[in-house]
Amino acid sequence: MAGAFAKTAVVYFSATGTTERMAKNAATAMGADVFEIQPVHKYTSADLNWHDKKSLSTIECNDPKSRPAIANTIDLSGYDTVVLCYPIWWSYAPKIMYTFAESLDWNGKKLVTLCTSGGSGLGRSGSDLAKYAKGADFKGGKDFTRGSGADIKKFVEGLLK
Repeated sequence: MAGAFAKTAVVYFSATGTTERMAKNAATAMGADVFEIQPVHKYTSADLNWHDKKSLSTIECNDPKSRPAIANTIDLSGYDTVVLCYPIWWSYAPKIMYTFAESLDWNGKKLVTLCTSGGSGLGRSGSDLAKYAKGADFKGGKDFTRGSGADIKKFVEGLLK
C-alpha cells in the first residue's frame, strides 16, 4: 500500500450488515486493511429491539460500565491510522466499541470515527469514544450511512492532511 493510507486499518463492528458494507467500501477505496470486531455474544434481532427497554442493546447503552466481550484479537501495532466504523445506538457508539478502544495502545496512532445511523448522526460518539482510546490523535468523524467509498476516502484524506 502506498500514499496517504499506507498504514491504515479500518476496524468495524456491525450487527446488521449496514456498517460492514460501509467499512468494506471505505477500506477498498483507501487500499486499507479491514478487521471486524466480533462480539462473544452475537446480537439477535430481539437484542437490537430499541423499543424494548429490556433488550440487550438498550441495557448496554444505559450502563456506562458495560463492556461487552470481544471474541477475536485485532493487532494494530503496525498501523499509523485507525478508522473505527460502528452503528449509532441511542446516540452513542455501541459499548463493544469502548471495549475495543480501551484494549489498545493508541500512542502514535491517528483515529478517525465513521458511523452509520438511522437518524441521529455521529453526534458526540466519535469524540466520546476517543476519550477511551488513550493516546490517540483524534482527527474527527462523520456519519456515512449514505455515501460511497470514494466519498469516505476524500473525507478521511482531508482529515489526515
